[in-house]
This record gives sequence, structure tokens and C-alpha cells, in this order.
Amino acid sequence: MATKKKTDQDLQLDKDQLKASIVRHLRSTLGTSEQKASPEAWWKATAAAVNEQVYERLTRTQQTHFKKDTRAIHYLSAEFLMGRLTSNNLHNLSLYKTCEEALGELGLDLTDLCEQEPDMALGNGGLGRLAACFIDSLATLNYPAVGYGIHYEHGLFRQEIQDGRQIERPDSWREYGNPWEICRPESVQEVPLYGYVETVFGDNGGLKKVWHAGRKIKGVPWDIPVVGFGGHTVNILRLWESRASEFFDWDVFNAGGYIDSQAEKAQAETISKVLYPNDETDAGKELRLIQQ
Repeated sequence: MATKKKTDQDLQLDKDQLKASIVRHLRSTLGTSEQKASPEAWWKATAAAVNEQVYERLTRTQQTHFKKDTRAIHYLSAEFLMGRLTSNNLHNLSLYKTCEEALGELGLDLTDLCEQEPDMALGNGGLGRLAACFIDSLATLNYPAVGYGIHYEHGLFRQEIQDGRQIERPDSWREYGNPWEICRPESVQEVPLYGYVETVFGDNGGLKKVWHAGRKIKGVPWDIPVVGFGGHTVNILRLWESRASEFFDWDVFNAGGYIDSQAEKAQAETISKVLYPNDETDAGKELRLIQQ
């Protein structure tokens, strides 16, 4: 007997189903109870419940593109000012009102829970917001598309007033994790840097240039699903985090160089550490070039 294909209507949750899903994730994913849960735990449980819908639609989108052998648009940007995804995803999935009622029965306010989500500090202004609007629009218009950027640890800087002056402080937006992103270790890439170019003879007797890399770093991809309005298409924003290929020197550590043993790790992670580093120095200019 043929299995009936699920439609968008079949995937839609009612209030009781969403409420049960939130409580289930609070207990099984967050490992806490209704009596002990903090507002942050409730927010993460709500995000996990919404992600069930997001991932199902992401899978269907990817299967459709695979079957139709579609070409995809690849949008590269140094910034993606995505904002907070809880409210955005609920609206795009037509679940905002349902979630509001479900949480209300649990004694919670959805607006307050949305405030638990830190801004995804991946952009600095107009360019980042424009990039976010582009990939959101592409999903809404059902275009197969992937956004590519850098997985900054510190993006937008928190502003503080000290001694009458405005100062900047790092904004560790994902210090305790981000429920909307998925690490893809199976797609890690090795990125060569520095080195030199050698002129050699090719097989046909002609001269050719061969690049010998001086350093290699790992590019670790993190995927953030981008839900189009109506939830028909879910595309991907892929952000790359830099890590060292060999991040721990055991011999140096055993010889007493406890800090030096992790020097390569620290150097590699600098690439995705900060959005737009100060480029008044040569080191800053070099870092910006590598980021680009």
C-alpha cells in the first residue's frame, strides 16, 4: 500500500501537540523539570520543539532539490545580521499564536521567552541586514540557495559607558550554545594558507605553477536553517569556524611548554574570533584578508 506524502497541513501542530513537545524537550533534551526550569531552559525547549518542524521541512526541501537535480544560488557575505530566530521562525511556520497559547497554559509568556535569545552577532549594520534579507527572501520565493559566512565568536560589540566614554565589550552570543545551529563535522574542509609558489615542468614539458601551503587550518561548518515565509522551503546559512588542524603538541606540553603547546590552536581560532578586527596594524590587515 502506497504511503501518502505529507503536506504542509499534515505537519502543522495544534496547541496541545506543541505544548506536549515543549514539555518533552524540557525533560529529555534539557534534563530538567517544569518546577526547576529557568526561562532560558524554557526558551531552549521551545526552540527544540519548533526545530522538529524546521528539520522536517529542511529534509523535504533537500529531497525535492535532489530529485529535481536543481542548481543552487550561493550567496557569500562577511556579515549576516539575522536577528533573533525564535519569533521569526514561529511567524514563518504560522505557529506564533499556537505557541503563545501553549506556553500560556504552562504559565509562561512567549514575548518574555523570546527575550532570552541573544542576537546572532554575525553582522555590523546595513550589509549584514541586507544579506539576511536576501537569504530569507530566497527561501520565501522557493529558490534553492545557500548563504556562506564566518561563524564569528564575537560579532557585534556590546556598548558600555565608563567614565563618561562609550567603550566596547565582546558579545559572546553563543557562550552557552545556540539551539538553531547544527555542526556538520562530516563536511569539514582543509584551508591552505601562506606558503610559496614553485615553477616546475609539467607532464607535457611546459612550465606550470605549484602552490605549496605554509599552513593549513580546518574550516568547520555550522548550518543554520533559514525558514521561508509559509514554511514551504527551508534553506541553509552555512557559517565556517576556523580551527587548527593539529591543535595540541604533546611533546611541547610534556617539556613544560603548557601554553606554547596550544599556540597553533589559538592562532587558527583567531580567524573566526572577531567580526572586523582592527586593521590599523599589519597583523589586523592580514587577519581581515584571511577572513575574506
